[in-house]
Amino acid sequence: MSRIGGTWVAAAAGAVLLGISFYALITWLEHGQLSDVGGYEQHARAIRAGQMPYRDFPFEYPPAALPPMLLPAYMSWSYATSFAVLMGVCGAACIAAAGSALRTVGAGPARTWAVLLAIGVSPLVLGSLFDTRFDLWPTLLAVGALASLVAERPVLSGALLGLGFAAKLWPVVLLPIAIVHLWRRKGRRGALLHLAAFVAVAAACFLPFVILAPGGLRAMFADQLGRPLQVESLGAAVVMAAEHFGMRPLATIDSHGAQALSGHGAGLAATLSTVLEVVSVVAIWVIFARRRNGDGEAVLLAAGAAVAALIAFDKVLSPQYLIWLVPFVFLVRGERGVLAGGLLFLALGLTQTWFPVHYWSLALDHASPWSWYLLVRDLALVAIAAIFLLELSLGRGSAAGRERWPAARRAGA
Repeated sequence: MSRIGGTWVAAAAGAVLLGISFYALITWLEHGQLSDVGGYEQHARAIRAGQMPYRDFPFEYPPAALPPMLLPAYMSWSYATSFAVLMGVCGAACIAAAGSALRTVGAGPARTWAVLLAIGVSPLVLGSLFDTRFDLWPTLLAVGALASLVAERPVLSGALLGLGFAAKLWPVVLLPIAIVHLWRRKGRRGALLHLAAFVAVAAACFLPFVILAPGGLRAMFADQLGRPLQVESLGAAVVMAAEHFGMRPLATIDSHGAQALSGHGAGLAATLSTVLEVVSVVAIWVIFARRRNGDGEAVLLAAGAAVAALIAFDKVLSPQYLIWLVPFVFLVRGERGVLAGGLLFLALGLTQTWFPVHYWSLALDHASPWSWYLLVRDLALVAIAAIFLLELSLGRGSAAGRERWPAARRAGA
């Protein structure tokens, strides 16, 4: 079987495993708690009744988040079932995009199968989130942009990244990596084409609401950027651990549709988290720009490092953020990629220990053992970012560019 054919067989197997994972979630593991689907349905009903997001009702997400919320309202099943099916389709498309990226960088069969099956089983490991949040949509757009980037298709990668930014902002973290890579490979024209496509698509999504509902759009950005220290963030996990050792407990408040810690210590932790987040992400951009080797594998590594650092140090770390990380971590090659993948599975599994069943014990009471599981989970995410940053800083060039997937190497690949 050709490498191309083998890749798509592996992608099909990963998609089937994803479908099985979704079925198991909905049938046996779905707890019906803390789902965002009801809110999405309310937004869809309001739009179908003629109301405009941002102007007639507050909408907490960017404009390109609307399609996955609105489309299930026109499907024949119940809204919840239709939404789960739509997210399953997005998940399968993520697997296809990851397979395309692996094929472009010349990944061997062992690595390809391992990566795509790992993505397929991830919903089962994380639990009640993949089918009740719309995060697979921006993740699909970001992974599609990444696959197009390693294939050196500047316009398509820029358009997908711009749409991803317009869906949930965070994919913009990949923009500097894309510009540097395309400047190296395609020259200034390629980099500018990517940037122009990014700006054009993002502007097409935002501009109608800038004109028709500027106040509501500003409120959305203020909501996204002004949130306090969320209870599942690294800073909150450290504060909760300190409480167990005698520090005065901080209060939990409802804020921006979630739970956050309040008090001087929480403010300091939030500030430090933001500083660490900015410093680490900028460091990744700079290190990638200074690498001698800028091949597709380096792009996959830099992308994984940037997304991991963004999530690990964010002052807001809702459990669905781990969905973003799944394809980016598993795409990284070599022993450190395998180690990071194992840490990601640990983080996914630990999240399911408290979410959703024991979430309120954690959020309101900072109760043990959930707060300790949270700390270990968040430290695992930090470790993933650190592993990728270390690998990126080594600047491995073409001499080390052969496939470094352990199973393939042992087989003489």
